[in-house]
Amino acid sequence: MTWTRSEAETVTTDDGTRLWANRSGRGAPLVLCHGGPGLWDMFGDVAGMFTGTATVIRWDQRGCGRSERCAGPWTSERFVADLDAVRRHFGLERMALLGHSWGAQLVLGYALAHPERVSALVYVSGTGIGPDSEWHGAYKRTFTARLGERPERLARFHELTKRQRRTGAEERELAVLQWSVEFEDRECDLEHAGRMADPWFDINHDCNKAFNAERKNSWGTPGLYAACRELDLPVVVVDGARDIRPRSAVDSLERALPRVRRAILPEAGHLPWVEDPQGFREAVAGALRADPPRASARV
Repeated sequence: MTWTRSEAETVTTDDGTRLWANRSGRGAPLVLCHGGPGLWDMFGDVAGMFTGTATVIRWDQRGCGRSERCAGPWTSERFVADLDAVRRHFGLERMALLGHSWGAQLVLGYALAHPERVSALVYVSGTGIGPDSEWHGAYKRTFTARLGERPERLARFHELTKRQRRTGAEERELAVLQWSVEFEDRECDLEHAGRMADPWFDINHDCNKAFNAERKNSWGTPGLYAACRELDLPVVVVDGARDIRPRSAVDSLERALPRVRRAILPEAGHLPWVEDPQGFREAVAGALRADPPRASARV
């Protein structure tokens, strides 16, 4: 591929929903799937890391960010179909997929449904395939403790969450406070979180609630473990060791996958490309460059 410019495009799904997408760079296709659920693409810096070696495609998921607001449906099957619409729009036979946080769950679901359309999988800051009970309690405790390191922030967070109605500015302020705990660098955490909120789009709370409920019913099942054991694709798992979600949650996925490498970046939090860009770039480049071995290995 020879595409080099960065330009927004509109992807139309099979049910007529319009999705925002952006293509830049040159080389083999790498499609980025953002976290949430209910947020939007925040991968501008990540795209910039690979524009010389990959054709990078970013998109906002259904009902989120710059994509058309709609009433759903908020199901994994629908979002997998939307991701496939992105693939078809850009004329891709196969693609490398990178998903972050909730997006890591989405790209895993896509790979399980369409392994023949995926060349490699990069699973960033996910929470594995076990039930939420294995990690969510520890996450909440660590979240409160870390936000509580700045008592004024914790007090403001509680004040905002208790309000039945919030202005757009208050919604953004609440999100920035919440996202600040995702960074190990406590001197620059608000700055990093503020960049995540620029530009700001309304969070799709209906989408978020629906997927969290779906996950409780569908994750941690014997069928999911069995499907992952049969997934014959190269996978690189990228973790920030300082992520407030216990990284042990990802062990369930690592044990199940037959062809996996795991890159743990010791000084990074939930957005490892922000706090260790070199380590993140090397981990992802390795996934794009060559197939990981069939035996599990840590890198």
